[in-house]
Amino acid sequence: MAESSTRPDTSGPAPDRIALRGVRGHAHHGVYAFERERGQMFRVDAVLELDTRAAAAGDDLDKTVNYAELAQQLYAVLTGEPVSLLETLAERLARVCLANALVDAVEITVHKPQAELGVPFDDVSVTIRRARA
Repeated sequence: MAESSTRPDTSGPAPDRIALRGVRGHAHHGVYAFERERGQMFRVDAVLELDTRAAAAGDDLDKTVNYAELAQQLYAVLTGEPVSLLETLAERLARVCLANALVDAVEITVHKPQAELGVPFDDVSVTIRRARA
């Protein structure tokens, strides 16, 4: 007896994407007291999935995501209320993106390149993908 596949149909066209990469700000996220006290630089990348055909057809900013406004919103969350985990910060950033009704899904990556790991490294990051329910 063959198993039925529960994978989504991926035969259609790939979604349109708007990417905003490298939004950065000094913030006080972290588990340790010294991270909360002195803070450090964080970066966020957001890749939005949406249908941009209506915006393109009418050359109409109101039918797509204004990435200048989105950058301001992401920056406010990034540099706002401290959290312990990058996972929590990523979730909050994803919610900002999904608050726009045009956005079907988003991939958020939060980078913490100055984390204290005790070994040489280039970057530590958490990436999540969230889709509209």
